[in-house]
Amino acid sequence: MQIDARGITCPKPVIMTLQALKELPAGEALEVLVDDETALGNLTRLASEKGCALTVTEADDHTVMTLVPEGAVEVASAEEETAAICDLPATVPSVFAFGSSSMGQGDPELGHILVKGLIYALSQQDQVPSCCLFFNDGARLTCEGSDTVEDIRTLEERGCRILTCGTCLDFHHLREKLAVGGVTNLYEIAQILSAQPGVVTV
Repeated sequence: MQIDARGITCPKPVIMTLQALKELPAGEALEVLVDDETALGNLTRLASEKGCALTVTEADDHTVMTLVPEGAVEVASAEEETAAICDLPATVPSVFAFGSSSMGQGDPELGHILVKGLIYALSQQDQVPSCCLFFNDGARLTCEGSDTVEDIRTLEERGCRILTCGTCLDFHHLREKLAVGGVTNLYEIAQILSAQPGVVTV
């Protein structure tokens, strides 16, 4: 069996290799083609942890890694094992804090397209954040008329707490238009931000 992971960055080559090892018939070898030093290092670590004999051959513009398992390869959780092998966090950040209705600096229209795309992407992840906070101009994202409401509602339905700053809603005269989630205050926002190790501010 062969996997072509050239041009692909980690953690995907590790995920592809773990999945292939699970399906690999007994006694067969798995060839993985890579052209990335990080992938090479992570797959070397994977081979060691899974008890695979490893042969590394240099080609013109890539490396051929041949893994031969000594027995059946058990993969308890591809997500957790990939995170450990690649030194990645096993979970998504716990809290996303939206302080603006757009993402990044520059054109506001593009910024809103980006923030809408981010919220949609979060709603489709295997594991959603524990909480999303909306404050300042970001309070508009949870209100009637915003094209982000449905995706934020999907996040809420999947277990993510959706909280919008009440002071911000009042300032923008939007309290009556809140369409998803609950209202919070700065004291609770401070508690949430202080208690969580993983916070992403948008």
